[in-house]
Amino acid sequence: MKINYLTKSAIDQFIDSSLKEDIGDGDHSTLSAIPAELEQEAQLLIKGDGVIAGLALAEQVFHRFDDKLDVQLLKQDGDQVVEGDVGLIVRGSARSILSTERLVLNCMQRMSGIATYTRKLTDMIKHTDTKLLDTRKTAPNFRLCEKWAVKIGGAENHRFGLYDMVMLKDNHNDYAGGITKAVTATKAYLRANNKDLRIEVETRNINEVREALEVGGVDVIMLDNMLPSMMVEAVEIIAGQCQIEASGGITEKNIKEIAETGVDYISVGALTHSYDSLDISLKAVKKK
Repeated sequence: MKINYLTKSAIDQFIDSSLKEDIGDGDHSTLSAIPAELEQEAQLLIKGDGVIAGLALAEQVFHRFDDKLDVQLLKQDGDQVVEGDVGLIVRGSARSILSTERLVLNCMQRMSGIATYTRKLTDMIKHTDTKLLDTRKTAPNFRLCEKWAVKIGGAENHRFGLYDMVMLKDNHNDYAGGITKAVTATKAYLRANNKDLRIEVETRNINEVREALEVGGVDVIMLDNMLPSMMVEAVEIIAGQCQIEASGGITEKNIKEIAETGVDYISVGALTHSYDSLDISLKAVKKK
């Protein structure tokens, strides 16, 4: 469940579209008040405790906008930081620093919040072999950054979109007339279109687990909103015939118990939709 989405072209496209959204036909506050020749520096000030994420992206944002900016990273993505730490120093055109400030902060505050929460949950299950996964419950057009932050926090990425893995959820199965029909149709579709995609099937009870096994060709069986006792039974029935993912209703209170059932993966949508952003600011350091 690893997707190669952090390509230079994908990151550049994200930066370009984000800058266009923010700057439009010009950063008129900066253009009007700041001389074009003025050079200054600013430091990224950490104002809370957590896991820092997005420093590599920040460096790319600065350089994408102005390749003459000098960026000095004082921390690395994934580092534990505390209030008062400085993440980076950027030097160069004051106009460029001001025009990129908000994009850098928007990304880093959110990415650091995700990485911090992800690290917390991964630490809770590190005594097991279970891996933590994210989901597609992400903000539109910000998925690249959110999934990047999950990786920085120590978890793994699930599929990136609808195109890189088949996931037959309850609605798919119900519309198709059941798991058997849905999986059978999926395998025929993949053969006809010469696509080599993994197949995951959501199950809601032990009978559906057995059906997903019997139809064959399933790579991952998802145990959706099951009690830990039912998950234990499902793990015993599956017995290594495919991978197992637990999902639905997973919180800090029950994630440890669920990991101890023996599932391969636990997916948690809250990693990317219920985190607290880390307080970070970019502060001017005036040249004397």
